[in-house]
Amino acid sequence: MNTDVKILICDDSILARKSLRGILNGFGFQDVSEVSNGEDAVNFCKDNKPGIVLLDIVMPVKDGVTATAEIMEAVPETKIVIVSSVGTQTHIKEAIKAGAKDFIQKPIDEDLLKQVLENING
Repeated sequence: MNTDVKILICDDSILARKSLRGILNGFGFQDVSEVSNGEDAVNFCKDNKPGIVLLDIVMPVKDGVTATAEIMEAVPETKIVIVSSVGTQTHIKEAIKAGAKDFIQKPIDEDLLKQVLENING
C-alpha cells in the first residue's frame, strides 16, 4: 500500500477525526490533514489536492454528498471514501453517484478500512 499519499479526514466530530488519524498513522500514513465540514473539505482539496478523502455525510455548512460532487468537479483524481454512521441506502447511493469510491460504516473496522485503502490506493 502506498503510504506516501496525502489524506484528508473530514468529519464534524473531533473524536472521529482523532480516531481515524490514529488508525491511518498506524497503517504508516504520515501526511494526514483534518477539517470539520464539507465546505472546508472542498477548499482544502482545491488548494492541496489530496489523493484520498475520508468524508462524513452529515455535517454542518455542507454535507458529504454535496462536498463529494464539488471535490470531484474540482479535483477529479481524488479518491473519496464516505465514512459515516448514517448508513441509509439513499445517502450511500447519492455519494457513490457523486463520485465516491466506497463507503465505510462507523464505528470503523480497521481491517475493512485497510482493505478499502488498498483497493483504491494500491
